[in-house]
Amino acid sequence: MRILFAEDERSLSRAVTALLEKNNYSVDPVYDGEEALAYLEAGNYDAVIMDIMMPKVDGLEALRRLRQQGNAIPVLLLTAKSEVADKVTGLDMGANDYLTKPFSTAELLARIRAMTRSQTGGQVTSRLTLGNITLDQATFELSSPPRQLSSGQQRISDDGAAAAQSPTAHSH
Repeated sequence: MRILFAEDERSLSRAVTALLEKNNYSVDPVYDGEEALAYLEAGNYDAVIMDIMMPKVDGLEALRRLRQQGNAIPVLLLTAKSEVADKVTGLDMGANDYLTKPFSTAELLARIRAMTRSQTGGQVTSRLTLGNITLDQATFELSSPPRQLSSGQQRISDDGAAAAQSPTAHSH
């Protein structure tokens, strides 16, 4: 999952980027709203985490422009502005969620999961499928459906021994 993280406070940006990457997110950090809008126009992101108080274009203005362009990408506002009126304004302008600083990393991760889950219609899927091969992004397990063996082929059992598959074999 690819996230754009717009936060002008560089130390916080580095810390959150490292946290997200450790949790298997791909993150592009940017440091102002103008840069965030440019990256969103050029890139393909699954979600945006955006500070409100940023230079050049603030988070609320960047959010307004995004929504005005018809971009429905999930947006989490991450900000020091903790007044109820600020939260209501951010949510009414089109943010999907709002988290105030300081915040718990576990809560941030849960809010990202919840926010991105809603864009898939409530179905959480961490699986990518191409043809008959599936990658589970949560466990990094690669799988494909078991193949049916025709007569005369051999099957390797879990202990490594080859077992002949014979259509005439009967158990007595």
